[in-house]
Amino acid sequence: MSTRDEEFSGFVVTRRPYLLRTAYALCGDWHRADDLVQTSLVKLYTAWRRVERGSEEAYVRTILVRTHIDQTRRPWWRREQPGELPEQPGPVGQIEERSDLFAALQALPEMQRKVVVLRHWLQLSVAETARELRISEGTVKSHSSRGLAALRTCLEPGNASRR
Repeated sequence: MSTRDEEFSGFVVTRRPYLLRTAYALCGDWHRADDLVQTSLVKLYTAWRRVERGSEEAYVRTILVRTHIDQTRRPWWRREQPGELPEQPGPVGQIEERSDLFAALQALPEMQRKVVVLRHWLQLSVAETARELRISEGTVKSHSSRGLAALRTCLEPGNASRR
């Protein structure tokens, strides 16, 4: 195996669980998240030689977000609906999947959820989030504010019925 392949494989082994959790936070479905990560990793592999060392994380995160946006805009993506599938096996994300926070996060409108995930989970700046989502910084701020307010309301003690 070449050095390029070894570097890429090492990156995938160490970062795939993180990417899967990020994709799940974006789309709210483990199976779609897995597809999203796989598609993003294929795109990353084809560009691996051009990716500046040390910026792999930001590069694949951009691919992940843009791939998700592309997939949600395409009507054929939603055409096939699988039947009931078992829960995600294994330890990846079991705690997050069952948490109230993830349930509340999935209840947010799509753009608010994306902004909250990028800004507050991945800790991107307002400018970076705006660039990733191709929206203005003011829109990032308003979606962030509304999303956080909705999460606070949903997660307040006694609001279990809203989850």
